[in-house]
Amino acid sequence: MSTRTIKRGGKSARKVAAAQGKALKVRSARARTGSVFDSVMAWLPFSEGQLHRIFLAMILGVVAVGVWMVASFAGVPAIAREQVAVFAHDAGFELHNVNVRGTNNLNELKIYQIALGDRNRAMPFVDVHVLRERLLALSWVEDARVSRQLPDTLVIDIVERKPVAVLQKIDRLVLIDKDGIELEAVSEARAKGKLRLKGPGAGRQIAALSDLLDAAPALRPQLKGAEWVGNRRWNLTFKTGQILALPEGKETSAKALITFAQLDGRNRLLGGKAVAFDMRAPDRIYLRLPGRTDAIEQPKPAASDSAAKAATPVPSGKSALPKEQQ
Repeated sequence: MSTRTIKRGGKSARKVAAAQGKALKVRSARARTGSVFDSVMAWLPFSEGQLHRIFLAMILGVVAVGVWMVASFAGVPAIAREQVAVFAHDAGFELHNVNVRGTNNLNELKIYQIALGDRNRAMPFVDVHVLRERLLALSWVEDARVSRQLPDTLVIDIVERKPVAVLQKIDRLVLIDKDGIELEAVSEARAKGKLRLKGPGAGRQIAALSDLLDAAPALRPQLKGAEWVGNRRWNLTFKTGQILALPEGKETSAKALITFAQLDGRNRLLGGKAVAFDMRAPDRIYLRLPGRTDAIEQPKPAASDSAAKAATPVPSGKSALPKEQQ
């Protein structure tokens, strides 16, 4: 007689079918999710490992910012800075020496005052960028470079501006560079031998004057001074004391200066009897002899007109001197 064992409480066919259907849905959902995730990962220019590291770095950054904010409220950064300064001082990393190079006209005392002005002289906290900006504010400094030389020295290299002329003001004489930047007030003795400019706004026209003189470079060494008249044109004074009145306009004045240089080369106008030359009229040059005319141009137009009438006109293509000097 055979024996059959019957288990009670087992899953019915309906329950088994339901479980299998649920497992199929889970596998299908996982497949779709993995497909979308794989598509996103394929689009990103990072591998999965790199992406994990990026997320980890972001989390650590947020935590670090939070810690720093809490520490700031508690005054920890200031305390840490003080401790670092103390350690730097004890180790000899404190600013004691300043090595300045490249200065000829600039008073080095001003540089030392700027470099050593900060009470906190711990070398790790010397801000070389801020120090450079302060040096560039000095009138003589065109450029500056600041570097640390551990343990206790700052090296400062200065590029000075070069004075090219003296600007004559109402109450003083001032050195200026090629850009018209005022460098410092000077005495009459220090101004001697330098090109002297005068007239309202003359300093701002120094570059234009240099371009004008390039048109006739032979005249540049003979020039003593220049006056910017009426904010429109130049009167040139030569070392002989003679004055040349040029017309207004960049091209017109350059053309007139070239013509004057050619006439001077042929007739030796500079050093001759004429005390002034007026080239404001087109294609003519007016010579003025001592005692016969007033100044080339006075502030009032009427005075200028009377002076022009009293002068002797000579065509620019002909000799401007009497026959005995030709």
